[in-house]
Amino acid sequence: MDSDRELSIENRALLLDIARKAIEDKSRGKKVSLLKDLPSDLLKKKGVFVTIKSRGRLRGCIGFIEGRKPLGEAVQELAMAAAFHDTRFPPVEKRELAALSYEISILSPLERIEDVERIIVGLHGIYIRSGVSGGLLLPQVALENRWDRQTFLEETCRKAGLAPQIWRERKTEIYIFEAERIS
Repeated sequence: MDSDRELSIENRALLLDIARKAIEDKSRGKKVSLLKDLPSDLLKKKGVFVTIKSRGRLRGCIGFIEGRKPLGEAVQELAMAAAFHDTRFPPVEKRELAALSYEISILSPLERIEDVERIIVGLHGIYIRSGVSGGLLLPQVALENRWDRQTFLEETCRKAGLAPQIWRERKTEIYIFEAERIS
């Protein structure tokens, strides 16, 4: 990660607090506060994913591949989406709050590659697109599952709803990125 992308300890803590507070307020039926007076680093538009786990197991993960909104606003929106609208899971309930942990992944710009040998497992995330289908896996997913490069590519294809070997086809677009992880 280059220093231009790394956030201060204070801003990292603030992003985690934004995610946690949004989920807690919404699950308790409170109005989620509008964000005010955010530091300039949290006003930059960057790709970002919010991952929620409950007792170490995935509970929701949603993100923007590219910067659509200021970082603080995006984290607040994505935290609520991951908690309440990730179609793989039922919405988070108030009784679950104490067991939740949060991780924010701030993405570097995507870089299209032709040679998959450039993929460094653990450093790079992968975004694969073929036709109208696309899928993304964060760098930590490969590490957590102890995947090698080929398995990481195949699982990213599966995430996109594609055949596992489609990454080998010339028409398939493969992108890499790095992620600043905050937890």
